[in-house]
Amino acid sequence: MTHPRYIPAPYQEPLDCGRILLRDGSAAMVRIAVPDDSQELQRFFSKLSPESRRHRFLSLAEPAAKLVQSFCDCSHPDRLMTLLVTRRVDDRERIVGAGSYIARDTQSAEVAFAVDDQFQGQGIGTQLLERLALLAIRNGFTRFWAVTEVDNRSMIEVFRNSGFPVKESIDGGLVEVDFAVAPTESSVQISEVRDRVFTAASLRPFFKPNAVAVVGASRDPQSIGFRILDALVRSRFRGAVYPVNPKTTVVGSIRAYPSVSVLPEQVDLAILSVPRDSVLDAIDDCARRGVRALVVITAGFAEADDKGKHLQRLLVEHVRGYGMRMVGPNCMGLLNADPEVRLNASFSPVFPQPGRLAMSSQSGALGLAILGLAAQRHLGLSTFVSVGNKADVSSNDLLQYWETDNDTDVILLYLESFGNPRRFARIARRVSRTKPIVAVKSGRTHAGRRAAGSHTAALASNDVAVDALFRQTGVIRAETLDEMFDIAATLGSQPMIKGRRIAIITNAGGPAILCTDACEAGGLVIPEPSESLKQTLRQFLPASASVSNPIDMIASARAESYRRAIETVLSSDEFDALVILYIPVDQRDSIAVADAIREGVKKARGAGGAGKPVLACMMATDELRSSLALDNEQIPAYAFPESVAKVLSKIASYSDWLKQRAGIVPGFEDVDLKHAESIVQSALGDRGPGWLTVQETRSLLDAFRIPQAAGGVATTADEAAAIAEDIGFPVAIKIASHRIVHKTEINGVRLNLNTVADVRTAIEQIRESMEKAGQLDAMDGVLVQSMMSDAVELMIGVTEDALFGPLIGFGLGGIHVEILGDVQFRITPLTDKDAADMVREIRGYRLLEGYRGHPPADIQALEDVLLRVSLLVESLPNIGELDLNPIFAFAPGDGCRVVDARIRLR
Repeated sequence: MTHPRYIPAPYQEPLDCGRILLRDGSAAMVRIAVPDDSQELQRFFSKLSPESRRHRFLSLAEPAAKLVQSFCDCSHPDRLMTLLVTRRVDDRERIVGAGSYIARDTQSAEVAFAVDDQFQGQGIGTQLLERLALLAIRNGFTRFWAVTEVDNRSMIEVFRNSGFPVKESIDGGLVEVDFAVAPTESSVQISEVRDRVFTAASLRPFFKPNAVAVVGASRDPQSIGFRILDALVRSRFRGAVYPVNPKTTVVGSIRAYPSVSVLPEQVDLAILSVPRDSVLDAIDDCARRGVRALVVITAGFAEADDKGKHLQRLLVEHVRGYGMRMVGPNCMGLLNADPEVRLNASFSPVFPQPGRLAMSSQSGALGLAILGLAAQRHLGLSTFVSVGNKADVSSNDLLQYWETDNDTDVILLYLESFGNPRRFARIARRVSRTKPIVAVKSGRTHAGRRAAGSHTAALASNDVAVDALFRQTGVIRAETLDEMFDIAATLGSQPMIKGRRIAIITNAGGPAILCTDACEAGGLVIPEPSESLKQTLRQFLPASASVSNPIDMIASARAESYRRAIETVLSSDEFDALVILYIPVDQRDSIAVADAIREGVKKARGAGGAGKPVLACMMATDELRSSLALDNEQIPAYAFPESVAKVLSKIASYSDWLKQRAGIVPGFEDVDLKHAESIVQSALGDRGPGWLTVQETRSLLDAFRIPQAAGGVATTADEAAAIAEDIGFPVAIKIASHRIVHKTEINGVRLNLNTVADVRTAIEQIRESMEKAGQLDAMDGVLVQSMMSDAVELMIGVTEDALFGPLIGFGLGGIHVEILGDVQFRITPLTDKDAADMVREIRGYRLLEGYRGHPPADIQALEDVLLRVSLLVESLPNIGELDLNPIFAFAPGDGCRVVDARIRLR
């Protein structure tokens, strides 16, 4: 039996140490308490209002010092755990929230928390409960219990709104609550909504600040500080701008101030362009004036040297300690082109026209070029951010902001690295459902392949993981920045394509052939028009024109031919998109043709063609390509026909993804996780990291009910003979060794053994081979298995990517895996849809459907094994590699069996 697994979204940082966001958008730090915190925790409790202290301890008295000291001893998390939420005040860490669980028995714990009166209502209690629940699960607890007074409405509401199945009982003015701490559908959804809302609130001061301070504003026109101030003024920012420079009173004809702390008003946003060693002091200054958001332009941090890395850690501690958010360091700034804001908080000389594309760039220098390219393409932006080192604000944060931004329809990302790809996957999968994400990921040719002992690791590379990530989350991957803008031009101006049927109208055969070839290579279809549609076209096209698809009106086609052909084809229900190709034969006709294209599209929109994208390839001047604007839409025009095809192909794949159900991550009721964990811990305790023995591997797979070939491990010839007689002949004998990777290379496999005598002889031969090779001590025994036939050989493997986590592969097995490389990869955890897609996307899928007399394979059984393997590696994080090769897939209903399996612990 299966059931949905509700997995909380990964935090940006570790569960028990890192940043949290509050309802007002400010930040705080959360961490586990240590004994040195006892005095500060005592001070925190003493400063609570009498009512808050009574609600926490059911008494007005301050808690005893010994009790507080016990809260700070978290050395036995199976008995007690305390989390502290802190903010930086007057150069010291101040506790603003504390939550603890204390064991009642081995399965349940009492939970309680308190929040500084000034910070109540900011979501601190909710986040303490959520994190304590996850830590409790990690340490073996299944339930929480709490007691409080009936008038403690805030704490009771935290429990009620948590999404956990809370049971309440009232007795004598006290409320008891009891609930299971396992994540539920509701608790996960509530957590994700809160994260999205709080993240968006935290970024709003960057994009819609009341005022901006430029710290490091200079009178030198060549300095970055001057250029930023000049950009703010030239873009006509709608708020106040304050230059900050202690050495002058005027910068750029604007009064300057010696520090942020003396500004005449609180400012939301400060841009820092000061020497590296002055940044921390500047942040302290900003904090004193209540600045909420920082853009640190200054370079020389983690990207530079070890000292820079240390300074960046201090930088982040300062920023988060004060509750601020930060873009950078080592960035070029950000922009908001909204006419109501007009913010150019960067040193870009280009301020884009307003539009509905949002973009993040990890490269500052490239960001300048990107803004120039967008302007050249006449693409309007809503917002642009150069994230730099991503020390605080990352692409994950920006995705959540843009998800809720009413001014953004399409999101563009230039990525050089992923900080937290599993969190990116969770957020992007959700955002892609409502707003397309187009990404360029650089560095794909330098990822390489690491040497490894398994087939899966040898085939996988960092770029394979990136492809898998984008495929699972619906992100459209562009190969180049040019292609990214090509795709964005269509997504931002045209309806979403609903199918893959493409009509091509042209006045030249060559470009039409190139476009057709590129369309079909991208999985698009160029269908033949119906006879009735051909007849309509023949009524106004010359006899020499081709009314097939592509519809070639020949070089003599005039503007009127374009208008009528477009109107006829676009309004037909036989196609899902229209491509218009035009090569000027007489330059004097070009303007008339452009007018005709606009007129034809406009009329067709009102006659059945409203929901279809129209793309043009105008092999003419840039001015002509940019002239295809209607009242309510811009027809994207490209210089080459292949570009049009690539754009449509990638958008069609995204459209297909949108139509598919999201999928669920299933759990399995028959899995024995405790037994599996004991196998892993025992192996690590006995030998440390390395390959499991054959017996350990078989036992681990059995714990997850992953089907294996009948058989067992024997250490003597008598044991092997008994197993062979029990499972039935013929059998196979293989060396069992956790030290030898490839059995065939040391002559360690014997097949088709039909008698006990054959088994005994095979074992002796294998032993002699091992002794001759000087590896007899590497022999743990032999594996005896049933011989099987009439099956398709497949493989399932997992390798642990240092950044992406477990990467699971599926493909043809045996020797085919390395020769053909026919393997599909996904990042775990797999949904049921991921498993189904993996099986169907290998090139060898026809073998699984049944081919040339061979019966089809049990595809449902293969999907089940994929999902169980995904659960296995997610549940046992010490697994570094797993290789099930081959897996024999039998006819539908007969299942599949793992023949060879290897698992390495790390």
